[in-house]
This record gives sequence, C-alpha cells and structure tokens, in this order.
Amino acid sequence: MTYVKNERTLACAAIEVLETPDARGKAHAARRVARDWLTRGVECCHGPRPVPARPARPAHPVLKRPKDVPRRKIGPAPEGRIALLHALAHIELNAIDLAFDIVARFAGNGLPEEFFDDWIAVGDDEARHFLMLDDRLRTLGASYGDLPAHDGLWQASMETAHDLLARLAIVPMVLEARGLDVTPAMIEKLEAAGDTESAAALQIIHDDEICHVAVGRRWFEHVCTERGVEPVETWQSMVKEHFKGGLRPPFNVESRARAGFPETYYSPLAP
Repeated sequence: MTYVKNERTLACAAIEVLETPDARGKAHAARRVARDWLTRGVECCHGPRPVPARPARPAHPVLKRPKDVPRRKIGPAPEGRIALLHALAHIELNAIDLAFDIVARFAGNGLPEEFFDDWIAVGDDEARHFLMLDDRLRTLGASYGDLPAHDGLWQASMETAHDLLARLAIVPMVLEARGLDVTPAMIEKLEAAGDTESAAALQIIHDDEICHVAVGRRWFEHVCTERGVEPVETWQSMVKEHFKGGLRPPFNVESRARAGFPETYYSPLAP
C-alpha cells in the first residue's frame, strides 16, 4: 500500500492504520505510513474522512474489565512470562492506535510539520515494539490474542479526544510515563527468571518510551505557549479532571528527568 502525494493526506493514511483490524497487519501498516511520511509521500493536511471513535481490532483477545484479567507470577515457567509479554503487546497495539489517532484527529489544527514528524516516529516505534513482543511470544509457543486483555488504555485516552492539550497531558505524560516507572522492575524479574531475550526487548521499549514522554512534554508545553497558559499548573489541572486513576508512586525520577519531565509536574499530585 503506497500513499502518493496529492492522492491521500496524512490524516487519511493514519485512519487506514486505525481501520486495520489484524494486529500484525496494523503494525506493518503503521511502519509503511511512517516510511511514506518521511519521504513526504503524503500531504500534511486534514482528510475528508471522519476519525473513527474506536480503532478496528482483531476478534481476539477477548476484552475484559481490568480487574477481571488474571495476573501471573513471572518465573522460570513460561506461563507467567507469556502473560506479561501478552499484556505489554496489547499496550503497544493500543499505543500504535493512539499515535495515529493524534495525527488524524488533530491534523487540521494548524500544527507544524515537526509535530507530525514526532508522532509518526512514535507510531513507528510502537509498531516495532508490538512486532518484537509478538515475535518473542511466538518463540515461547504463544501469540497475541491467546489471552484476555482489557480496554482501559483506550477508554482513558478517549476522555481527551476533544482537546489536543488534554490528550498530550494524559497519554504521553501520564500513561507512557507510568511505563517508565514499572518497566525496570519487570526487566529485573525477567533477568532473574533467566529470560534475557525478553528483558532486552523491554529495555529497548523503556529507552524508546523516554523519547515518547519527551515528545509529549515538548508539544504539551508548545500548545500551552500557544494558548498563553502556564504548563505545570495546566497539566496538574488536566490530570485531576481527565485521569481517574490518580498518580501512584514510586516514580522513576531518573528516566522521567531524561525525558525533560521534572518532579515539579507530578510530585504534588502523588498521595
């Protein structure tokens, strides 16, 4: 599938990713769009098609409430590691859709091309992460879709579909930043279980997510400047309004700092 300049807009290309139901097919479509955008094979403008309220998804996994998805201990037996990798693959699949949703949904907002450079690159990373995790699942005798998953990530993001500033506040600066907090402990447990291949994959994801949080923080502050509002107070207000789960320490202060995300933002909101 090739997106030719003057025939499809970037928004239309992003919507085609959202409307791809097969998980691996979605990831490969995301990577194709990223390659086409880098060569400017599509125009940076809003398309005529409406952005879907929900992305297309495969028939499996079955989606349940977060509390109904069983948790398993990470150890030498493959079942716990498969459950962890499956849950992370589901997060990365959601992350593909979130990156391409922000591109399609806000393409008509007069944003600079650098905004779309950043978010298409994020979407490409998320697609690479999903394929890496699914490949790892397959080496363990499983694949994405084998276990139930939950829909909490997409539901949380749709709370901010009306406002770019709110979306930037919640998705990269709360949800992805949370990944920075919890991933190092997962890596340690995988290494303790002797699964160095999975641990290495998670380290790649963690390091890339630092860049994603940085992208979110940078564009959040850009939009705050455009609107003439103070970033830290605005972010804290939006988290209180749009994120129901609350911020839970401990925080990975070092990785957050590498993303340019200082404690002055999030520490006042911690219990």
